[in-house]
Amino acid sequence: MLPSQEKIFTLPQLLTKVGEWQAQGQKVVFTNGCFDIVHIGHVDYLERARLLGDKLVVGLNTDQSVSRIKGPSRPLQDEMSRIRVMASFWFVDAVVLFDQETPLELIKAVQPDILVKGDDYTLENIVGHDVVLAKGGTVKTIPLVKGYSTSQVVAKILGDQHS
Repeated sequence: MLPSQEKIFTLPQLLTKVGEWQAQGQKVVFTNGCFDIVHIGHVDYLERARLLGDKLVVGLNTDQSVSRIKGPSRPLQDEMSRIRVMASFWFVDAVVLFDQETPLELIKAVQPDILVKGDDYTLENIVGHDVVLAKGGTVKTIPLVKGYSTSQVVAKILGDQHS
């Protein structure tokens, strides 16, 4: 098994691993997304998220979840491709798939110490903020790299730069 594959977890495996980390006093950071076409904005965001704690867990939307959220033409890359790419980053410690439109159930299960989203969200709009705050954790936003989004990349590929 390749090192990146060792970072891909089922939910039961992840809960065991997070429990071990937290028992050792390590702060677990959680974020989520589709990460369909990974670009510099994703890399910057994830690396900054990891620096907020000791371990970074990424919840990754399944293919069906992405299609429900973004439409039938998405994702462009299947979940196994997306999860391996996420797991290959040194700053990502664990990746788990989730099939819902939001990561609320996953956040309730994982009970991260720090919940992170991009600064295009307000605290009140971050799914699971109440769960994390109720257990004494923190919720943070990270500045996004301006001018980068998967939708913009797709538009550029399609030659429609006015989207």
